[in-house]
Amino acid sequence: MTHRRKFILGISALLASRQLCAQGNKPARIGVLRSAALDLFREPFLRGLKDHGYVEGRNVVIDWHSAEGHVNRLPALAAELVRNRPDVIVAGPSPAIEAARQLTTTIPIVMAPAGDPLGTGFVKSLSRPGGNITGVALLSSELSGKRLELLRELMPGVRRIGVLAHVTDPFAKPFTGQTNDAARTLGMLTHVEQVLAPAEVEAALVSMRKAGVQAVVVQGLMGTNPEWRLGEIATRLRIPTISDARHAEFGGLVGYGPSLAASFGLAATYVARILGGARPADLPVEQPSKLELLINLRTAKALGITVPPAVLVRADRVIE
Repeated sequence: MTHRRKFILGISALLASRQLCAQGNKPARIGVLRSAALDLFREPFLRGLKDHGYVEGRNVVIDWHSAEGHVNRLPALAAELVRNRPDVIVAGPSPAIEAARQLTTTIPIVMAPAGDPLGTGFVKSLSRPGGNITGVALLSSELSGKRLELLRELMPGVRRIGVLAHVTDPFAKPFTGQTNDAARTLGMLTHVEQVLAPAEVEAALVSMRKAGVQAVVVQGLMGTNPEWRLGEIATRLRIPTISDARHAEFGGLVGYGPSLAASFGLAATYVARILGGARPADLPVEQPSKLELLINLRTAKALGITVPPAVLVRADRVIE
């Protein structure tokens, strides 16, 4: 496998070199549009590009754009990015992808990642996307059930679950539907709240608590963005929360989901293939195979929850 990977990377670097020659040594231009901060995305993405022969400042120019958690800024940022006429746009999560999609049907867009590219209408199928969008998808439906099972392991009597979604995120509807379906299968009840901005989070959680919610599943857009302070507010209100893997780093009780670093590196592979001449319509959507489980023991202690050894031993990281 190591030799095969080296061979593939070598071919990618060769294709990158040939592509530059075809362009008269003109650097490729990549536009990056992120809903959240760039710091977590930048390093694994640049490392992935380097693996394929692309180095920022040498043979590729990157226009970095971030809404810093304020999704209402995305349309203006997307417009600025498209005006620069990049060779490919890398966008994620879903609100950023939607903002880019609204402005171009010709510039290739790489999802990095999307929660449910079929449910949101970004692609026609995972095997043949069919338009100008392809890239990385998350195992959202499978994760919904697993997250509820984790909550049950931590809180054996849990039955009423809150679902916190973002009003304008295209992924909100599939996320809510998948969580509701998984809850029904497990004999749980759900209470859904939607919010638009960080200032609305506390009121939504208070409403859930009044409705008897015992734990909350948070959409990843908010759960892994420190701007939203989900973990801090929920812990103060004594409400356990679970979301994507890095949620536990920001004060949430549990984070479970695909490795974002792996997703960002995979997005770089798509960029390299597109710059090498591949069409997005023909590149199957891929899902990262590495899943991560993070447990925040500080939060567990504050909530009065004893994490079973069977859960701790499975954790990829325990925050103490």
